[in-house]
Formats: sequence, structure tokens, C-alpha cells
Amino acid sequence: MMEDAPHQQKNTAEPVSRDNAEQYSWGEHCQGWRLLSNADLSVIEEIMPPGTAEQIHRHHVAQQFFYVLSGEAIMEFENQKIIMREGQGVRVAAVTAHRIRNVSDAEVRFLVISQPSTKNGDRENLSQWPGQ
Repeated sequence: MMEDAPHQQKNTAEPVSRDNAEQYSWGEHCQGWRLLSNADLSVIEEIMPPGTAEQIHRHHVAQQFFYVLSGEAIMEFENQKIIMREGQGVRVAAVTAHRIRNVSDAEVRFLVISQPSTKNGDRENLSQWPGQ
């Protein structure tokens, strides 16, 4: 019988959802659910109420992909703003300062996929954009 490589995980028999995932709160009444969380990869579903924003920050190792499930969000970089609508996403390369904002009048629900995971402290909060 062939054994799994040490870095592989077996599939779980149960579906993962917000109902059974680890939940946390952040920022101004924002919520997140860790749908998949291991050292190599994390998948998080987050909800941001209208008028909320995360702090400008960067990850030194992880790249991320933000994908909007419902609503509309703005991904801000130092010199660029990208509007993301339902069914759209944007990649954030490692070391790139960024933040997501909800300037709409409805909540936004999105996935944050990080590779590798940022749960180990790979986050530097910034008080302003790096070039300012």
C-alpha cells in the first residue's frame, strides 16, 4: 500500500462551511471563517459590512487571491484601486502593500486564499502606504 507524502493531507469526509469552520472577528464588525487552514494554504471566507476597511498591510512570504462571492469591494494598492464585483478576484503578490474596502451600502462576502498561510504571523501592519 502506498502512503501519502508527508505534506499531503487526506480528504475530509465532511463538507466545510461557515457552520463548522473556526470563526473570528476583525476590524470594525467584520467576520471571517477559516475554511481551510494549514501551513501551505489557507482559504478564508470573510464578510465586511458597508463602510468598513482593513488596515494597510503586507505579507512578506504569502501571496493572496481575493474573490468576491457577493457585493462589491475595492482592493487598494499604493498607486491603484481595483473595483471587484461578484464573480471577480484579484491576486496580491507577496510584499505588496494592500487593503480591501467596502464603500458600498451593502455587505461584501469574499474568499481570501493565501499561499502559504498567513496565520503564522506573516503580516506587517502599516500606518501609511510605503512610498509616502
